[in-house]
Amino acid sequence: EMNLTELCKMAKAEMMEDGQVQEIDNPELGDAEEDSELAKPGEKEGWRNSMEKQSSVWKNTFWQGDIDNFHDAVTLRNQRFIPFLNPRTPGKLTPYTVVLHGPAGVGKTTLAKKCMLDWTDCNLSPTVRYAFYLSCKELSRMGPCSFAELISKDWPELQDDIPSILAQAQRILFVVDGLDELKVPPGALIQDICGDWEKKKPVPVLLGSLLKRKMLPKAALLVTTRPRALRDLQLLAQQPIYVRVEGFLEEDRRAYFLRHFGDEDQAMRAFELMRSNAALFQLGSAPAVCWIVCTTLKLQMEKGEDPVPTCLTRTGLFLRFLCSRFPQGAQLRGALRTLSLLAAQGLWAQMSVFHREDLERLGVQESDLRLFLDGDILRHDRVSKGCYSFIHLSFQQFFAALFYALEKEEEEDRDGHAWDIGDVQKLLSGEERLKNPDLIQVGHFLFGLANEKRAKELEATFGCRMSPDIKQELLRCKAHLHANKSLSVTDLREVLGCLYESQEEELAKVVVAPLKEISIHLTNTSEVRHCSFSLKHCQDLQKLSLQVAKGVFLENYMDFELDIEFERCTYLTIPNWARQDLRSLRLWTDFCSLFSSNSNLKFLEVKQSFLSDSSVRILCDHVTRSTCHLQKVEIKNVTPDTAYRDFCLAFIGKKTLTHLTLAGHIEWERTMMLMLCDLLRNHKCNLQYLRLGGHCATPEQWAEFFCVLKANQSLKHLRLSANVLLDEGAMLLYKTMTRPKHFLQMLSLENCRLTEASCKDLAAVLVVSKKLTHLCLAKNPIGDTGVKFLCEGLSYPDCKLQTLVLQQCSITKLGCRYLSEALQEACSLTNLDLSVNQIARGLWILCQALENPNCNLKHLRLKTYETNLEVKKLLEEVKEKNPKLTIDCNASGATAPPCCDFFC
Repeated sequence: EMNLTELCKMAKAEMMEDGQVQEIDNPELGDAEEDSELAKPGEKEGWRNSMEKQSSVWKNTFWQGDIDNFHDAVTLRNQRFIPFLNPRTPGKLTPYTVVLHGPAGVGKTTLAKKCMLDWTDCNLSPTVRYAFYLSCKELSRMGPCSFAELISKDWPELQDDIPSILAQAQRILFVVDGLDELKVPPGALIQDICGDWEKKKPVPVLLGSLLKRKMLPKAALLVTTRPRALRDLQLLAQQPIYVRVEGFLEEDRRAYFLRHFGDEDQAMRAFELMRSNAALFQLGSAPAVCWIVCTTLKLQMEKGEDPVPTCLTRTGLFLRFLCSRFPQGAQLRGALRTLSLLAAQGLWAQMSVFHREDLERLGVQESDLRLFLDGDILRHDRVSKGCYSFIHLSFQQFFAALFYALEKEEEEDRDGHAWDIGDVQKLLSGEERLKNPDLIQVGHFLFGLANEKRAKELEATFGCRMSPDIKQELLRCKAHLHANKSLSVTDLREVLGCLYESQEEELAKVVVAPLKEISIHLTNTSEVRHCSFSLKHCQDLQKLSLQVAKGVFLENYMDFELDIEFERCTYLTIPNWARQDLRSLRLWTDFCSLFSSNSNLKFLEVKQSFLSDSSVRILCDHVTRSTCHLQKVEIKNVTPDTAYRDFCLAFIGKKTLTHLTLAGHIEWERTMMLMLCDLLRNHKCNLQYLRLGGHCATPEQWAEFFCVLKANQSLKHLRLSANVLLDEGAMLLYKTMTRPKHFLQMLSLENCRLTEASCKDLAAVLVVSKKLTHLCLAKNPIGDTGVKFLCEGLSYPDCKLQTLVLQQCSITKLGCRYLSEALQEACSLTNLDLSVNQIARGLWILCQALENPNCNLKHLRLKTYETNLEVKKLLEEVKEKNPKLTIDCNASGATAPPCCDFFC
């Protein structure tokens, strides 16, 4: 009787003769060759008997209580994307590697096991096919072994048949379940890979060899993982097919609620409550979370309690569910501490399944877990005996937060160092969260447990008290805010999310108090809610940059007329998107109160934002109030186009407003121009800076606008960059500026499609203007002729121009000659930008002027000439003779500094 090693050698020898050990380019699956290969009768019968036993176990653990096959329908929807189980998939394809990826608890493992059963189902295939299940949770605990030993450990009755089974690789399906839970050092899966299934290797090497198709290249592979391991998997898998497992879609969740509640009104009320919380609704793709929400809210409704506060935060919902599973005064303090320790240690070790030895190491008895098994907090693994896991990863994260929040006994390790558990500051550190993203939600739950009302609820049920120091621990994060004047968008989103989770106003006040400048990117309704909760306490806030993603407001992007005033009477009849929009607008109203309640807020920037008519009106309503003291407002690339008109209307008579930017690729409508003109014409207007960018106005509209400038006495700086102004429009402006009472000091006409034809009239402005000191004509092809006209104006003694920006204006050597002559005549210029122009030998002509004592120039920008030694020497000589002059030679092409930097 041969042992396993001898059988392996014989099977390998047979495969070498058939060429099966060599990795081939186009192995065929499901072809005639497979049909001709017959398994031994005993082997065939033994395998099917074993699979039938395994099948009965798995079927009982797929979806317990799924009487009407609701969950099975969801699984089958995903299964049709598995090519080797789809009858429509064409034959003669290379072996498949299919990757099932998705968040925790959405059914990846269930789908994989269902695929295994279908793969081996004798009713679906006339030949015997084999499937092996490799759990990465289990593999992490194994020592070195051969690949044959690895797959035979769960099939001891088939040990003698393993070599002959492996010899038929095209009939084998390997399921690698939970790749993200494989705990191995970086690079361990791609080192020392081999194709010898007899050779003993560390398990990660065997797994890497399988994924790289060095081992059994003809076999089909099915891998499940959470998204965080996808990047590593790309280095291993050969041409994988990715299938995203989404769990319950929105329509599935709605159907599940109807199925659970029975009463449609209650079900829809509960469903809308869950959907109002984006984070909770996202978790609802996991069936277990849907069950938790339904169970909790149904119980509250049956008691006549208001379920709305419960769904405001995930912490509130999970705590209510936990307390509902046990009677008040149960005095389970010790058991709760034990479970929280288990959860925290597991998360820091990136472990979600706990074996008996894990419990023993932490001093946990299996009897300690019985109450939580009965309460559906924990579940017992029916396949792997003696193994436990939480009902969902989010519940493990919740219990891990309890570990930090509960008051410690004197004999306990306060910081968890004995169990390799990081302290609170380490938990909240960005470095640890990058290494272990599961810690992020623990931090959110920890803030949620800092709520005094929740602490009392927990104490009433379990007899546990919250640590009195936990708030102080959390407040240490405010030192980070003090050290950074401006938080990143991601960091701020995290902070605001945590503060909202706490529902503690005093905590929010202390944390946001140091903030002076913030940037917010709102991507969903929940983020609007988070901002409105905390930022109203940010009384020292001076600058706010706001970006609103598409989908937050839907009114202008759907075919439905929304009227917020009639919300109550139409709520049940309007579409789902409209209900969402009504929620968003209510929260947006709270958020916008910041502009009328914070007297220190001076600067508002709204950019790349998808607003709606209603959201713009709400914002403008708060801006127009006398308690709003905004001084600088920038509106850039905002939809709808009518928003610009509404903002102009809101700013009419706004005495505090001194700087206004309206930029974006929009068509000017007449009403917007009228509003802008009324703003400038109003006797309360104190506007000093106005930037209009990306507008397509008609000559008549420009004429009307420039006419209003004649009467305005406050405007000092006008930027018309990137407008289709053309020579015709520019000449209308110059005509206005030749009047004695114009007040413009800085004018930018960058990229306005001007030519040399407009420069003659501009020269006249330089001659008569007593105010104009800064002029930018960058990115206009005025050429040497245009420069000639400008220099004629510069040569007049009364010209006051100090800064001239001619970046990328098609200037050559001849233009440099005109400028050199003007500079040597003691013109008023002190700053000149000639970058991104092909002036060539014109530099030598310019240098003559720079060395002249009459030249007043102090700052010159040029194209880069670093590689030309002759030019470098010339410029060094100029600097020696004129030490007060600064020459910037690194202003070329993509590296050229923005014109506005030099201009202002």
